[in-house]
Amino acid sequence: MAEEQRMTSGLQRALAVLLALPRSRKRLVMLAADTLCIPAMMYLALSLRNDGWISLTSPVAESMLAAVLVSLPVFGRIGLYRAVIRYMGPRAAFTVGLGSLLVCGLLLLLAVSGFISGLRISAVVMFASLLITYVGTSRMLLRWLLLAHHRDAPHVVIYGAGRGGAELATALVTSGEHRPIAFVDDNPSLWNTVIAGLKVHPHGRLPELLADEQCRRVLLAMPSLSSRRRREILAQLEPLGVHVQTMPSITDLMAGTARVDELQEIAVTDLLGREPVAPVQQLFESCIRGKSVLVTGAGGSIGSELCRQILRLAPLRLVLLEMSELALYNIDRELRAVAAREHLTFELTSLLGNAHHKYRVREIIQNFGVQTIYHAAAYKHVPIVEHNVIEGLYNNVFSTWHTAEAALECHIETFVLVSTDKAVNPTNVMGATKRFAELVLQGLQQRSDRTRFCMVRFGNVLESSGSVVPLFRDQIRRGGPVTVTHPDVVRYFMTIPEAAQLVIQAGSMARGGDVFVLDMGKPIRITDLARRMIHLSGRTIRNDEHPEGDVEIVFTGLRPAEKLFEELLIGKDVAGTEHPMILRAVEHQLPWEEVQFLLEELRIAMGRFECVSARSILERAVTEYRPSGELQDLVWARRPGVTLTVVPSDPKVADLQARRAAKAQPPSGAVDS
Repeated sequence: MAEEQRMTSGLQRALAVLLALPRSRKRLVMLAADTLCIPAMMYLALSLRNDGWISLTSPVAESMLAAVLVSLPVFGRIGLYRAVIRYMGPRAAFTVGLGSLLVCGLLLLLAVSGFISGLRISAVVMFASLLITYVGTSRMLLRWLLLAHHRDAPHVVIYGAGRGGAELATALVTSGEHRPIAFVDDNPSLWNTVIAGLKVHPHGRLPELLADEQCRRVLLAMPSLSSRRRREILAQLEPLGVHVQTMPSITDLMAGTARVDELQEIAVTDLLGREPVAPVQQLFESCIRGKSVLVTGAGGSIGSELCRQILRLAPLRLVLLEMSELALYNIDRELRAVAAREHLTFELTSLLGNAHHKYRVREIIQNFGVQTIYHAAAYKHVPIVEHNVIEGLYNNVFSTWHTAEAALECHIETFVLVSTDKAVNPTNVMGATKRFAELVLQGLQQRSDRTRFCMVRFGNVLESSGSVVPLFRDQIRRGGPVTVTHPDVVRYFMTIPEAAQLVIQAGSMARGGDVFVLDMGKPIRITDLARRMIHLSGRTIRNDEHPEGDVEIVFTGLRPAEKLFEELLIGKDVAGTEHPMILRAVEHQLPWEEVQFLLEELRIAMGRFECVSARSILERAVTEYRPSGELQDLVWARRPGVTLTVVPSDPKVADLQARRAAKAQPPSGAVDS
């Protein structure tokens, strides 16, 4: 027993040394082995023909030398020495057979031509058989030993025994990173069959398989399955507490952007709980095809996805405006790579700048002949904007106002604002600034007879910056805890591509001053989302009932100005549109003169950095705004040496108030009815 263990250990060490060699040295090893063994095969063939071992005479040595001198170049030419033995499959058998036949054909020609004396056809036929056996067996044996070296790899069960599953099983066995032990499939006709060397079981046997084999991972190998069926399967797998991963989608496989064995975590669309909203192609293209398009905030989550989708809709020109140099560099490089790969022809211009610089935006519109603007530039992180009121107002309100004014002056066709569900009955500065931005566009629409202004309102975007999904994944990967603000907090969710599609289609349906919302189905409970992600990562939840669990969920309390429930509509007055899942909200507006007065007051307060006064004006502008707690800026203002006051007697404010009062005064001689 000890001797066997020593031999096994020695073989493993030898394999480890072989695996560690550079690829060039591995080829030299195979060449050396063939140089020694191919002449031996010729000698054995000649001995078999003579019914006994023969002497190593000059003709015999000549035949042996000819065999190796012909075989090595032929095998090298057909790529046998370039092939990675660990990845050799059924096609390798054809290559070995073809190469051996070519070698024997050349040897026959040399023998018939008299270059090799004493070599008969029967000996060549025997040599062909021996050569095929040696070359094929040596490669397959070495492959088996290399794969056996990886038998301690994690065991996995593959869900789906179709073509995708068979290819995945072969790729996993070849790579050695995972060891598939069985297939599970819903199709009864496949049960108890053997595919790629693995038995196919009913899905009902999955718990039994996982228990027997100590396997804690399931791979979904159904790249073309509907999202609804995928969610049903995930619901079945969730209670089992196994790590669930998927193979790439059929689209990625066909495009060559992913390999079969590149396993991925569960897609966010599978966590969404509803079918993605498909775009209407006619609406999707009308504001982009053949037009010059500007995207502000082009490096952000939504802005960058807008750019990805716009470039495939045949724009004449795509202009990116972004104030982060790194974000602009990344999206510019990505778009150029996609355009080169897919042979897309359009003009791409990337510009550094801030959207609240009106004259800079106007110059961009004029120089590049912009016809459509997608305004995605904004601050959206609720607690950060709550603590940075002035900057939030600048970026969310004034950048929208100045960009829209520039668009109005240049008579562009369509202006689309990316808004948020937090603008509805806001309890935080971020939501209130986005609602004020909506009011600004609705007010400007009253002055416009050529430019159509509209805004698109949707819920949280999965996997955007600040989204809970990447945060939860990182926390789970680190072993927890997973932090949730409140046990009952719920949110509407959508994917980044879906949000971008909604924004693009909204511009096509705009009449002017429209607020578009998506029928997002039922909101998702954040605690349930966290639990699902923990279970599908193969971990268990640690709580009072299960103190030995892997990951704990900790409730941290609602953040400053955060709402427990989000809303999409102010009131209930909505109408349908050309898209079955997109609604047009009918909501109250302010006359432009009122909006202008509020903006001017706000500009004065912001110029003096009077945060409390600025927030007070914001409350007057957005009548639904109800701050949920004490003003955070007052906390800042109480610091030693800092004085923050509201100066209602400021001459500029007084002048604005006097102008407003004069405008509201009835004309002389008017009789109050």
